[in-house]
Amino acid sequence: MNTKKTKYIHEGPYVAAVEVDSIITGDGWSPALSLQDAYRLDEVREALRDGNWMIASKNAQLFIMQPITGGQNPMGRNPTAAFAS
Repeated sequence: MNTKKTKYIHEGPYVAAVEVDSIITGDGWSPALSLQDAYRLDEVREALRDGNWMIASKNAQLFIMQPITGGQNPMGRNPTAAFAS
């Protein structure tokens, strides 16, 4: 049985979301990826490292990560307070 999964690859400030087939079998190695999907993940990772967005975007949706908080807070407030329920 195969199910679709999204694998996320993080390289520097970049993230790629790659759709893969998760292969579920009866043995102890489940779930697994096909060799083709593993090669696609490697190709996307290498393209992100090299800054080659054209190749990476052929097999993935690309994102840039930006920090919301971190280090010193110049406002002197709790930066996560806005997210509290």
